Amino acid sequence: MPEWWRKKREKRPHPWFDIFEDFDRFEEMIDEMMRRAFETISEEEKAFKPYVFGFSMTVGPDGKPVFREFGNVRSGRFGPQIRDEREPLVDVMEEREDIVVLAELPGVEKNDVNIRTTEDHLTISVDTADRKYHKELAFPAKVDPKSSRASYKNGVLEVRLKKLGVETVKEEKIHIE
Repeated sequence: MPEWWRKKREKRPHPWFDIFEDFDRFEEMIDEMMRRAFETISEEEKAFKPYVFGFSMTVGPDGKPVFREFGNVRSGRFGPQIRDEREPLVDVMEEREDIVVLAELPGVEKNDVNIRTTEDHLTISVDTADRKYHKELAFPAKVDPKSSRASYKNGVLEVRLKKLGVETVKEEKIHIE
């Protein structure tokens, strides 16, 4: 910890300035996650496979933080495993009448993106020579797959689906505009 940071923390006049301690704990948690994620990857894997690992944090509707991991590094029984396909960074937003899914898929063409949906979940996949992505996610509410619309621009996929009542609908393939 830098000396100026330590001095700044010592000068705090009120006990509610514990936010500095929270930042310190958060930084230590991130350092530990990154250290553990890459400590047992062999030199051979580092040399031949690109690896991507990250996370996003949002605040859920209940006010609690929601962490989502993305990339191609996953914890395995014998340490971190590097997979060929990446899990894209995805955000699911529930609006009044729609469910909106945003997914980052850099480096692929619109025609390479495959999207399938049912009323309960969505599957996004890309399988090209250069990039492989795969993500399955559950919706927070039932949707009508036939009402879905998708657009892809600058590596960002947006899928909009209308919320549904109790009716059942089969799986549908979504066309990207």
